[in-house]
Amino acid sequence: MVRRPHIAVRMGFEQRTLQVKLADIQPLKLVTEEVKRSAKYRQIAASVAEIGLVEPPVVTRSRDNSAKFLLLDGHLRLEILRDRGLSEIECLISTEDEAFTYNKRVNRIAIIQEHRMILKAVENGVSEARIAKALNVDVASIRRRRKLLDGICAEAVELLKEKHLTLHTFSELRKLGPIRQIEAAELMIAMNNFSNSYVRSLVAATPRNQLAAGFTPRQHKGLSDEQLALMERESASLAREFKVAEQTYGVDHLDLVLAVGYLSKLLRNGKVVGYLAKQYQELLFEFQKITEAEATAA
Repeated sequence: MVRRPHIAVRMGFEQRTLQVKLADIQPLKLVTEEVKRSAKYRQIAASVAEIGLVEPPVVTRSRDNSAKFLLLDGHLRLEILRDRGLSEIECLISTEDEAFTYNKRVNRIAIIQEHRMILKAVENGVSEARIAKALNVDVASIRRRRKLLDGICAEAVELLKEKHLTLHTFSELRKLGPIRQIEAAELMIAMNNFSNSYVRSLVAATPRNQLAAGFTPRQHKGLSDEQLALMERESASLAREFKVAEQTYGVDHLDLVLAVGYLSKLLRNGKVVGYLAKQYQELLFEFQKITEAEATAA
């Protein structure tokens, strides 16, 4: 009988949550007034007001003072609770020294994921009115979200399931046939462009035989049929050229990935992040923007 060596498993979190004073928590990111005006911030604030704090923030003990904490995840939640006048908050305590980029590893909810969560909540008996209140939207918006994927082919859904899109994007995609929906999704991903204006341009440049059955495009003012046909051909040509160019930029992209990877490795080092947070906080924020932008693009 072969004896297997005993392997000690180190827990990533302390076994119990802890009530921590907000004054003892050091954020590693600034929550600007612009962020506070965003729809996502208002949604989280409405959810906290309606059903309370579902997920506690994650902190780690400061190396300089065990009574102080660095905030790893939950910057928006902390700011919302501070605005609501709370002085303490229940936190998860991370024991990992290299967890300072913990919040980068949390997948923020995409609209398709939100759609599935809403369907699940309705199946479990939660009313549309309560869901709307928790998300800080009206009931009509919840109903549109429930029907988000009506008319969208499964392949396009799979391509876009983790992307942050708007309701309008799916309204535009419904105007396309299934094959063209897949092409449009691939082009949006390749261009890393999910804006409403871009998806409208893809619809406008789609030949009539690739549009959804029953959809009749509006006649664009000032454009003849010949001009529209030319725009369709140029759009198709541009898409082909982009795919060719995409295959040739590998070396530059590799250099960028290596540079960002090295920077990300530095930001996973507790001593480095702790030092930057104290001495060069603005520089730390800029480094985090670079690594988070790369994570979002990925």
